Amino acid sequence: MIEANDPKLKSWITVEKDSDFPIQNIPFGIGKPNNKSPRPLSRIGDFAIDLSVLSDYGFFDELKIENYGVFYAPVLNDLMELGKPLWKTLRQKISEIFRDENAQLRDDEIIRKEAIIPMENVIMLMPVEVGDYTDFYSSVEHATNVGAMFRDPNNALLPNWKHIPVGYHGRSSSIVVSGTNIHRPKGQYKLDTEEHPQFGPCRLFDFELEMAFITGTKTKLGESISVQNAEDHIFGLVLFNDLTARDIQKWEYVPLGPFLGKNFGSVVSPWIITLEALEPFRTEGPDQEPKVLPYLQFKGPRNFDVNLEVYLQPENKEESLVCRSNLKYLYWNMSQQLAHHTVNGCNINPGDMYASGTISGPGPESYGSMLELSWKGTKPLTLKDGSVRKFVADNDTIIMKGFATKDKVRIGFGDCVTKVLPTL
Repeated sequence: MIEANDPKLKSWITVEKDSDFPIQNIPFGIGKPNNKSPRPLSRIGDFAIDLSVLSDYGFFDELKIENYGVFYAPVLNDLMELGKPLWKTLRQKISEIFRDENAQLRDDEIIRKEAIIPMENVIMLMPVEVGDYTDFYSSVEHATNVGAMFRDPNNALLPNWKHIPVGYHGRSSSIVVSGTNIHRPKGQYKLDTEEHPQFGPCRLFDFELEMAFITGTKTKLGESISVQNAEDHIFGLVLFNDLTARDIQKWEYVPLGPFLGKNFGSVVSPWIITLEALEPFRTEGPDQEPKVLPYLQFKGPRNFDVNLEVYLQPENKEESLVCRSNLKYLYWNMSQQLAHHTVNGCNINPGDMYASGTISGPGPESYGSMLELSWKGTKPLTLKDGSVRKFVADNDTIIMKGFATKDKVRIGFGDCVTKVLPTL
């Protein structure tokens, strides 16, 4: 067991029972406290922990970090580049500082007041500078549903799907942090009843329930990462809402794949949850048949049992739960995704982001997009206020949540929120 994951641990910071951020979590993010510059933070309960303050007062001296500037940077890239041994010892040290029996910071009122900040006094920002972004297509249920809708229900999966983790390189500049609103995009689309395409606002605005992992170390061009070593490069995970204009996407994606239907905005949760925090929630993934090639074969559980939820909230109305899925449903796990991504010698960098693709489960309630939930608009959803949705409407707010529970410990991701604004 990782010591910082001990379910018996308690913090001297008050943590509500249903909090996503007990002392067993210790996430990392970038935030701007009132009247201060952006800086690396952690979190326990409803309080942010200013890592630069802890560094100033020598709490991290024993870690022997060569560049303490990583605790003052406006993104986490440099901190992540220090490597997994440092990530683990830093998380362990933060855990020790905030345990209820440790009086060092608890009883120092001056430092404590400077280092611990109520979350209402912090604006959360993008945790990393995303240099490159890849979106995978790793849920067999989602791929099957989409294939059945748009191609042949009897041959929903393309021949390569169960042999390689299919993916594409997306647009990193339009990845934004939770709380950022996104305007409905405009572009070309073609109606089935019309001969020629039209131009205008997207008519089929959708969310995609995804998670993304972030790499923390770099490789050189020509190097590959094995399945066995892949997790040494993965710093942690965030919730990822891959917004999609279905009508624009449908018209453009043959022959080269997604473009304007995807690159207008993707939204991530602000706290990166480390692989170490998720260690207790490992689980087996789906059986992979046919047997994958040797470079994609792995041992031990590489999936994680993380509950995922999506809510739609019309303006000034109550939110409605529309989807309940789980990260464990992914057919291709993160280790396989990264191994395949680099098998050709593609180099990676700190802050690179890799989204899972829509995470749909086996039942209709677990479908991770409106495309599937409404089955291409043929089965509209009724929300709590009585309104009906085939796709997402203007001024709807999309709320995604993720959390894992075991031994009375809840490790959560916080919320990933965006409001859909009318076309500019």
